[in-house]
Amino acid sequence: MRLELTELDRRLLNDFQQDFPLSPTPYADMARNLSVTEAEVLARLEALKSAGAVSRVGAVVRPNTVGVSTLAAMAVPPEELESVAAIVNGYTEVNHNYEREHRLNLWFVATAPDMARLHSVLAEITIRTGYEALSFPLVEDYHIDLGFDLRI
Repeated sequence: MRLELTELDRRLLNDFQQDFPLSPTPYADMARNLSVTEAEVLARLEALKSAGAVSRVGAVVRPNTVGVSTLAAMAVPPEELESVAAIVNGYTEVNHNYEREHRLNLWFVATAPDMARLHSVLAEITIRTGYEALSFPLVEDYHIDLGFDLRI
């Protein structure tokens, strides 16, 4: 199914990729910038999320500056990948996950307020799924601009 983006959708997804408002009211700030209501912004973002067009909208901060994080991976039989991914996604500490064509085929980023909670989440995921969640902590960070121009 192909989702047809409205002009508001395109602006929401395009204009705030690098400039997400860092304020107590980011969605109201976005609404003012777009000359719409905060309710319209929230409704469109929820519709985009429900349609699977986006998984998360919010600020991105440098890893390990607010709490701690790690890149994690699991080796999951292909027939169980969807159900294991659903368990992983059930944790608020998990930002996103994705499949890779590798023995370690399920990768995700996990964040937590401290190392104890991060280790606890990975241990819980391992116990609940029966597959070890391996941690690959950040050794050297790189800034990668993942913005995509949606006005094309």
